[in-house]
Amino acid sequence: MKKSIISISLGLLFLLSNCHAGNPAKTTSIKISSSGDVIVLTNDVFKQKIFNYDINKEWKFEGKLPVIIDFYASWCGPCRQLSPLVEEIAKEYSGKIVVYKVDTDAEQLLSQNMGIQSLPTLLFIPVKGQPQATMGALPKETLEKAIHEVLLVK
Repeated sequence: MKKSIISISLGLLFLLSNCHAGNPAKTTSIKISSSGDVIVLTNDVFKQKIFNYDINKEWKFEGKLPVIIDFYASWCGPCRQLSPLVEEIAKEYSGKIVVYKVDTDAEQLLSQNMGIQSLPTLLFIPVKGQPQATMGALPKETLEKAIHEVLLVK
């Protein structure tokens, strides 16, 4: 019984720790990884390298390697918690997946077109198949499980 209560409490904690897109509170600076492993993604680059939603009505991935896109905002606490994990994942899976970050304040059109309503949101895009999203600051083990089950399946 205690295990059930603890599990439910932890689940609620993750749900409640999400930020909601559209929060008017902003900070003036946005910190982006200088490692070069996580790539800043704009709407135009998204349409070239991921999916051109202006031309295609059905999902058609334009990339060669699986992708993770981190939709974040600088004012979002859980986004700041998740950011080092995303950078770590980018380094560990270098050459196997491409990791992008989208600042939802700067790229509002892209965020709207992708239906982003809660932050942080990670979008897992396999080379073949449909994208899948997760929301909230998830632990590394959960992210790695998603990478292996969604992106690196044979």
